[in-house]
Amino acid sequence: MHESWMIIGGITFVIALGSSFIRPRDISWGKRLDRPRWLFFEPAIPLIWTVIFACGALSATFVWQDDPGSSKTWLLMGLYLLVEVITVAYIPATLWFRSLKVGTVLGGLGVVLGVLLTLIVSSISGYAALLLLPYVIWSPVGTYNTGQMIDLNPSAG
Repeated sequence: MHESWMIIGGITFVIALGSSFIRPRDISWGKRLDRPRWLFFEPAIPLIWTVIFACGALSATFVWQDDPGSSKTWLLMGLYLLVEVITVAYIPATLWFRSLKVGTVLGGLGVVLGVLLTLIVSSISGYAALLLLPYVIWSPVGTYNTGQMIDLNPSAG
């Protein structure tokens, strides 16, 4: 039988691959955008998100192991999935629509849902909630950055 962490980790990995559904012409559009000066750590962002997704998968594993297979647990797994899908959709959707507003909306939605998930999970497992803190802390930074980029690139808003 497969361990829950393997299944949750595998699903997390497969969904994270969705961020690679971008076209070369979209990448060149994105690279031409001006970025805030404080965004000096941009090369580290993929590593940061990898750690955040790993923490999220581990958090989901703790929640699953608390009450495996129950309706409540399945609903929470759906919420974890929704948060990841929205987060992963940020880059492709922003690039496809060539709109930083799309990214800001998706980022803001991810922030709200991430906080909601953390609050719900905290009553089940303190460790699971703690593992969601990197998402809760980092996703507003990305959303704020995208908002700043709208100011720097008004035609890409």
